[in-house]
Amino acid sequence: MLLASFSRQFTEAGCDEAGRGCLAGPVFAAAVILPRNYRHKKLNDSKQLTREARLALRGEIQRDAIAWAVAEATHEEIDQINILNASILAMHRALDQLRQPPELILVDGNRFKKYRKIPHQCIVQGDAKYLSIAAASVLAKTYRDELMEALALQYPGYFWETNKGYPTARHRDAIQALGPTPLHRKSFQLLPKQLDLFL
Repeated sequence: MLLASFSRQFTEAGCDEAGRGCLAGPVFAAAVILPRNYRHKKLNDSKQLTREARLALRGEIQRDAIAWAVAEATHEEIDQINILNASILAMHRALDQLRQPPELILVDGNRFKKYRKIPHQCIVQGDAKYLSIAAASVLAKTYRDELMEALALQYPGYFWETNKGYPTARHRDAIQALGPTPLHRKSFQLLPKQLDLFL
């Protein structure tokens, strides 16, 4: 079972993102403050869970959390400031929306920019270690997946309903055949270098 907290004296918000490696669409981030001694046997890194399990957990997280928020940075912002900065921007936006400010921020990964005057701790693979980060990963992924499923109806043929914008062979074949959509990230390598792509 994942750890409930990094420290015992601070109110902690876990932060994580979803969609960083995608070729299209925004990057989402979530921030979650869970009760201090929270326990959950099934909550884990969202990548280790089925779609059905993530959706069930989302409802429990939103019910049980002291505070939670989800935010995004657009594909245009990703192209302007790069994916790392856009991911951090989305995390900051999620933190902005929390109805209670945390005293410590736990961030999945190894890079973050200071948020206000609140201390933070970067934790590699934190979504597999701490409940609050795992909860944030579930919220970020489920909300982003739902958006990409809706956008798949507007842009049929790219199979976003299944690949969610990630660089699968089927997705790249569609880009080669149909060209990029307005939602594709122009700063990303959409196709292998040996293939021509007209942007």
